[in-house]
Amino acid sequence: MSSKLPQFGPSVLVLAILMRKESVGLRVKCLRCGRCCLDTRMELSEADVERLEGLGLRREEFSVEGPDSILRLRNVDGHCCFLVKAEARCRVYQHRPRGCAIYPVNITDDGEIVVDEACRTGGTVTRAEMARKGSELRSLIATIDAEAAARGERDA
Repeated sequence: MSSKLPQFGPSVLVLAILMRKESVGLRVKCLRCGRCCLDTRMELSEADVERLEGLGLRREEFSVEGPDSILRLRNVDGHCCFLVKAEARCRVYQHRPRGCAIYPVNITDDGEIVVDEACRTGGTVTRAEMARKGSELRSLIATIDAEAAARGERDA
């Protein structure tokens, strides 16, 4: 008589992993698919810009200022200028903009905190992570908006 372990389908295993993840507070792990880097409109704070300039990059290389005075990541050939497309990785990952680190948590025009449906691992965001990143995102947006207002006044 052979003893067999019960066989579980993929959905049961994913649920078990997610339940375990929620209990230990693990964070979303990037699959390096590059979807979030396509046609990005990622907003940048001055702290992001200074961190990237600290790597020896010039602001003009990686950012553009919109008519709303908000700095955003520059796109090259339809993707973020930092995306190494052949390897689907970010060349400044350890120093990436704060908004990139908060992703896939996003905010709607109505102010609702959501997970971007384009992210393949978005379904693994825990409630705790969503709350923490949502709070960080609201704070980041307030900072970016204040910096843009000051930039707009200075340029006027």
